[in-house]
Amino acid sequence: MKIAVVGCGALGSFYGAKLCRLGEQTHFLLRSDYEAVRQNGVSIQSFEGDFHVRPHPARSPEEIGPSDLVVVGLKTTANDQLPRLLPPLVGPDTIVLTLQNGLGNEERLAELFPPEQVVGGLAFVCLNRTSPGVVQHIDHGRIVIGEFRRPTLPRTHKIADLFRRAGVPCDVSDDLALTHWDKLVWNIPFNGLGVASSAGYEAVITGEPGRAFGPCLTTDRLLADSRWNQLVRELMAEVVHGAQKLGLPLGEEVIQQQISRTLTMGAYKPSTVLDFERGQPLELESMFAEPLRLARDVRADTPRLAALTTILAGLDGS
Repeated sequence: MKIAVVGCGALGSFYGAKLCRLGEQTHFLLRSDYEAVRQNGVSIQSFEGDFHVRPHPARSPEEIGPSDLVVVGLKTTANDQLPRLLPPLVGPDTIVLTLQNGLGNEERLAELFPPEQVVGGLAFVCLNRTSPGVVQHIDHGRIVIGEFRRPTLPRTHKIADLFRRAGVPCDVSDDLALTHWDKLVWNIPFNGLGVASSAGYEAVITGEPGRAFGPCLTTDRLLADSRWNQLVRELMAEVVHGAQKLGLPLGEEVIQQQISRTLTMGAYKPSTVLDFERGQPLELESMFAEPLRLARDVRADTPRLAALTTILAGLDGS
């Protein structure tokens, strides 16, 4: 299988490296990491065991050409680049799989290609890119994939089997929207509060745009402090409530499940926190603003999410 990976940060590089190690013809579309990967390949430092691979590096999508599977790992802040990056990679039989955070990514791809070529996915994993071509795998790693607004097809299971053979736990979801909201139960509080904590607890409570004056809190510190822990749980409850108002069968038990999974991560900095510390744009639209809009459309009560989105908008780019 010819595979193209677009967005070779921590997530794209990790899953692309797994597929490359399996022996698939794996191409990495690269920018700043091109020379490092061309010379040294990709190194994964994992609690499951380190490994090293040499994917095919490319500077442009035209160098790769039409592929069987395109894995999109770009930050959603770069989605405006998709019309330029993806068409040279996509033929009539290509499957485009997005592993991006938040909501609206499959819809964006379905504007570019026939919807039946689009598959959605979510990654439940703790990763950091520590240097060009080097990724640290801290915990977890499961992905969940599902068809975009279609019932599960045999090809969905074939893709899942491909990832399993590559050593990636992979489940198939019959309800991709439900799976997206399930992940938002984790992403919204830990990515959001991790950044907003730099403006202080009171700012998060009031939702008044402010500026960062302290450090961002890691996941363990958010859970260790009773005030932040309560905010985490309140945000999780609002996400669950929003999903339920949308008609999705997401139960309250997911809150404790997500808390328990987080406790094994240690002092983890989610991707949005790392982006903020590096002065990069936040994935505000897909991960916070769009869920808030959908919740408001169905009159779900989400005051904490509204306040968090406001303060993040004030911190974004500051």
